[in-house]
Amino acid sequence: MVAKLINGRWVCLIILLKNMMLQLFFALIPFVSFNIYYRDKLTNYSRSFITVTSSICLLVSMTFANSVVDGVIFDIRYVIVFFGLVFGGTFTGVVLLAEFVLYRLYLGGEGTWVGMLILLCVFFISLLLSRLYRTTTRQTLVTATAGCLFSLIPLALAYAFFPHYVTAHWIFHILAIPVQNLLGILLLMSLFSKSVSDKDMFIKHARNEKIEAMSHVAASLAHEVRNPLTAVKGFLTLMSRNPHDPHKTEQYIRISLDEIQRTESILSEYLAITKPFTERRERVDLSEQLQAVYNVMTPYATMYNVELILRDAEPEPAPGSFHVLANPDEIKQLLVNFVKNAVEACSDTHGGRVILKLKAEEKSVKLLIKDNGAGMSEEQIKRLGSIYFSTKSNGTGLGLTYSYQVIHAIGGQISVSSNPLAGTAFIITLPAAGKGESG
Repeated sequence: MVAKLINGRWVCLIILLKNMMLQLFFALIPFVSFNIYYRDKLTNYSRSFITVTSSICLLVSMTFANSVVDGVIFDIRYVIVFFGLVFGGTFTGVVLLAEFVLYRLYLGGEGTWVGMLILLCVFFISLLLSRLYRTTTRQTLVTATAGCLFSLIPLALAYAFFPHYVTAHWIFHILAIPVQNLLGILLLMSLFSKSVSDKDMFIKHARNEKIEAMSHVAASLAHEVRNPLTAVKGFLTLMSRNPHDPHKTEQYIRISLDEIQRTESILSEYLAITKPFTERRERVDLSEQLQAVYNVMTPYATMYNVELILRDAEPEPAPGSFHVLANPDEIKQLLVNFVKNAVEACSDTHGGRVILKLKAEEKSVKLLIKDNGAGMSEEQIKRLGSIYFSTKSNGTGLGLTYSYQVIHAIGGQISVSSNPLAGTAFIITLPAAGKGESG
């Protein structure tokens, strides 16, 4: 008989602890929802978010309330009301109060009117403490005070109206109510406040990064565009001073047009780097793209006295050997960028030469772009692909930045080997498209 009594008490204690843990879990619903919903957003919580999550939290906590006698229930309603008033304002608090009254009347039971009286007292105390919470630096003290009051007031009023019920279940009242309210409010307020603070820091950091990036872009663009515009302005001034010399006028116009074309090229590079990459993917034959770029860039290479050589692919091309999943326009642009840079690197080299060669492997396609130009140091190689870095005195570095981003976006890799005055070799490795695979 004694053993059954002890076992019964243990079972009751375990059920009590289970219900307490459930209520504490309900108290964390706004915190968990915030971290899920606002995880990738550059905005912090809104009043509507607090109102909705608090209402859901109040509803489920009352539905699965902790109780030892039918009709008298205890949950974390006071915690939620205080939380709603602090982060959602008076409007949210009134919504939660109305929700509680309606739902408590629906649930009914012996403790209905006492529960409403308790919440009415707690609501006005919460209203005062929430204002104090927003103005003081001792927020933890205010939160702990609120938790203690939310534990003592329900106990006192419950004992005033149901003394025999309270004394008969004294373990439940001195354990469940203080733990649910004090621990629940400390957990919710501290964790949610920390998340909100972290989100504020994240938003400020993201905005600062954007401002810094915009500053870099503006400064770089102004610097790059100012030079050709200054040259054009200078030649136009010379033409206005000596308009009767057709030979010099023609020379100045030709130089001015070159500078304007350079300005247009710079702006095109900036537009390309800011243009978002398309999600469109299709099977692209890299050998066909390379042949097209070779045909386009050969006159450009000739202009710089550089020989552009397209070597036979290895192994012998079979159908689908050099197919990759990518956007054909982006692939063509990155090939043009690499070939253009290689040609310009050989512009001051006697017998300049750029070699293009494809090689098919089992799961990838490799493209070799090799030149015998100026070459690069190890430090320059490390900085390749970084925005605004260029080995050319008049370059922006945006072409390679764009190309690197395209290659990485489709899962490719780039390796570089170079030495000063000994040329450079780029090996671009792209994942091969499987048979029948398409975007």
